[in-house]
Amino acid sequence: MSFKDRIDAGERLADALERLRGEDVVVIALPRGGVEVALPVARRLGAPMTLLMVRKIGLPSQPELAMGAIVDGDKPITVRNESVIGFSGVEEAEFDAVVARELSEIHRRQALYLGGRKPVPIEGRVAIVVDDGIATGATVRAALKGLRARKPAKIVLAVPVASEDALDMLKDDADEVVVLEGLSALGAIGFSYRDFPQLSDADVIAALDAAGTPGQNS
Repeated sequence: MSFKDRIDAGERLADALERLRGEDVVVIALPRGGVEVALPVARRLGAPMTLLMVRKIGLPSQPELAMGAIVDGDKPITVRNESVIGFSGVEEAEFDAVVARELSEIHRRQALYLGGRKPVPIEGRVAIVVDDGIATGATVRAALKGLRARKPAKIVLAVPVASEDALDMLKDDADEVVVLEGLSALGAIGFSYRDFPQLSDADVIAALDAAGTPGQNS
């Protein structure tokens, strides 16, 4: 299966989640890529949409390779990939420096994307976490751990495509996982999309505006 673009993937994901219509649901997108996938899901379910701020902690010498991830909250949660940290020889001070930089970017995005919007209550609700795909799973794992601390009634991880290794790693972090396409090996998420542009801050804001101010349907 391949998807035309993120909106197409979101429509197909919404089909798979239709059964949750009528439940007390909140759709939580992982920006930037997850917002355009989450939008059709939120519209189909008649649910509010908000964001969960999470950032990959990339190796200083190879930023695309995750040595962990961090998610914001009252107490930011850091998930470490000890195998990557070990073989790369990254010192603790180097790791901490990348964490500080990514946390600063999280705070910038949070103010830009959600500043002035009404917060969406999560406690006691069915939280559907949406991204455009999962390769290694490190970033999503941090997101799920951070979300769990907000006490949703249930966490449903929903993505169009994911690697089987990542799904195996994440199986205990979500109460339910919905994936349209599981792959034994996954290089770049974009291989599963015909049109996969990098999204901008403006794209994220436009998707939130299209969904309605977070909280207005809650």
